[in-house]
Amino acid sequence: MAVFTPIELDDISHWISEDFNIGQASEIRGIHGGIENSNFFLDTIQAGKKQEYVLTIFERLSAQQLPYYLELMRHLANKDIPVPKPIENHKGEILFSLKGKPAAIVSKLPGLSRLQPEAKHCAMVGEMLAKMHLAGKDFAKTQENLRSLGWWQKTIPLVLPHLNTSQKDLLTHELATQEAFFSSAAYDTIPQGASHCDLFRDNVLFDTQGSTDTSQDQLGGFFDFYFAGTDKWVFDLAVTANDWCLADNKQDLDPERLNALMNAYQAVRPLTKEEQASWPLMLRAAALRFWVSRLWDFYLPRDAQMLTPHDPTHFERILLSRRSL
Repeated sequence: MAVFTPIELDDISHWISEDFNIGQASEIRGIHGGIENSNFFLDTIQAGKKQEYVLTIFERLSAQQLPYYLELMRHLANKDIPVPKPIENHKGEILFSLKGKPAAIVSKLPGLSRLQPEAKHCAMVGEMLAKMHLAGKDFAKTQENLRSLGWWQKTIPLVLPHLNTSQKDLLTHELATQEAFFSSAAYDTIPQGASHCDLFRDNVLFDTQGSTDTSQDQLGGFFDFYFAGTDKWVFDLAVTANDWCLADNKQDLDPERLNALMNAYQAVRPLTKEEQASWPLMLRAAALRFWVSRLWDFYLPRDAQMLTPHDPTHFERILLSRRSL
């Protein structure tokens, strides 16, 4: 998350009090991190009590694309999956315009991120990811993952001029491998549905129950669904594994964390034979997706307050590791 479109309290106070039933806006603070949208913590006062929300101004997604993400969050929240729930205005709308751009307000989840997760954190994430996939089976809307193969094919030529020879060879070879995989009959048999597609450690919160002892942690919820899409569930699992289950060298998979994630996921939704067979290539696809994205953000950045591009070589090393499996 970052701030591309600055917002002050005076910009929204009247709007919040007139259009919503969430009280009077009392404070707004830009959120540091990420690279896609302008995000703010929004505090309000209602009946003398402080309430907390997240306000997002969408910088790249269009008003036509956004209903998928917002309706998916509402659908999951209504099925007791712990995700931010979009806030309706008095007209029942959940998508608005602010400073000429699409915007939304969602509930704020409790807890904090565990950036150095233990196996038990991976297990909690695996279990809830499987429950989320099943809860989304009857979600009526569909929308492709906008950062999947078609986007890689368009973006890779833009970043290639910035890379050295070995990086260019790795990137083009992996793209060709994934193009063949995506066009195969085996790929078509893999189950799919609504997927988060970006379930990194900083997109999950754990409620600490007021304790510094991590053994008391409970899952607070998943957030930042704005890369979600209709995709293969096992790809969503691979994205998660590539971030949550890293070994101490930050590139290989840690067996204890990986087993905890996979066992907990499959206790809820066992993988099909086709999914199991696709796992090595899905791990590579997940690594490629984020290497390309980080290359794009690093070499072709946009201006923003509080913007910190991620190091693209992190996922280059992960891709090399997954190719060795």
